[in-house]
Amino acid sequence: MSTTLSLSHAEWVKSTYSNGNGGGCVEWAPAYATASGIVPVRDSKDPEGPTLMLTSAAWSDFVALAASHG
Repeated sequence: MSTTLSLSHAEWVKSTYSNGNGGGCVEWAPAYATASGIVPVRDSKDPEGPTLMLTSAAWSDFVALAASHG
């Protein structure tokens, strides 16, 4: 049996690597990630748009890559 958590009440947090000039704005939902092991990521400028669901390992790789280019 599989349990799917809803993102409808997720608390989204803007990445510290997002810029404030209308460019790249990435948000993630840490509580959902903690509960499921899957990290939801979205464009904060389009909150009703698609959500990318990453494994914890893929999210860690993404954050490390962003930090190395920041």
